Amino acid sequence: IYVLGDLARLAQIFANLLNNAAKYTERGGLISLTLEREGSDVVVRVKDTGIGIPADKLPHIFEMFMQVDQSLERIRGGLGIGLTLVKQLVELHEGRIEAQSAGAGKGSEFVVRLPVLVAAVPQAPRAGEPREERDKSCYRILVADDNLDSATVLAKVLQRRGHDVRTAHDGPSAVEVARSFLPELAVLDIGMPRLSGYEVAKQLRADFGDRVLLVAMTGWGQEEDKRKALEAGFDHHLTKPADHEAIERLLAGVRAQQGE
Repeated sequence: IYVLGDLARLAQIFANLLNNAAKYTERGGLISLTLEREGSDVVVRVKDTGIGIPADKLPHIFEMFMQVDQSLERIRGGLGIGLTLVKQLVELHEGRIEAQSAGAGKGSEFVVRLPVLVAAVPQAPRAGEPREERDKSCYRILVADDNLDSATVLAKVLQRRGHDVRTAHDGPSAVEVARSFLPELAVLDIGMPRLSGYEVAKQLRADFGDRVLLVAMTGWGQEEDKRKALEAGFDHHLTKPADHEAIERLLAGVRAQQGE
């Protein structure tokens, strides 16, 4: 189901709703997140079995500084502006949000409706039509780093430049993803849990030979570290913080070798 939206802001909307549900649901309670299409809308529901919303508070739940239970709010933190921000972000996406509750102690449900972007749905080619070839300047790239923020940022930058990117956050996962995804480039952190980047590089080199370009991305930048990376099978060694332009330069070198 496709929508036209800002990825960071959409994530902010649903992270806020889920955090609220977690904050006001006691241990052992239930929280559910569901998504379905209803007509021209996509409907996302965040439902919990928490403290609920009294009937007299429900119409004002999205107002600035609104707090259902001020004593509880002081204990659990929060300024009462989160739901106001959520409502504004939903409306900026031409959507709407509503809160539902049977009353205090009976849980809550927040329902977000966003317009579906029908034109974005990819159409399968008709019989006899040639399939569109992948842009040869773009690559399948694996980014493996146990620092989720670092992996996510690098992946998003590369995706915006047209590359097909997958991420992994430990050594065994990196090997597993690579075997199904068949990356042309793997950017590997060295200090990953369970299997180090060195061990992952050796495994990928054994699996794929020279068909994958291996780049070590690490905070360890001494000459000894570079030597170890090359011995493990890496083609290049880059020092954190991630230099996205350096990766593009490496890919440009690959394209030049391929005569593109």
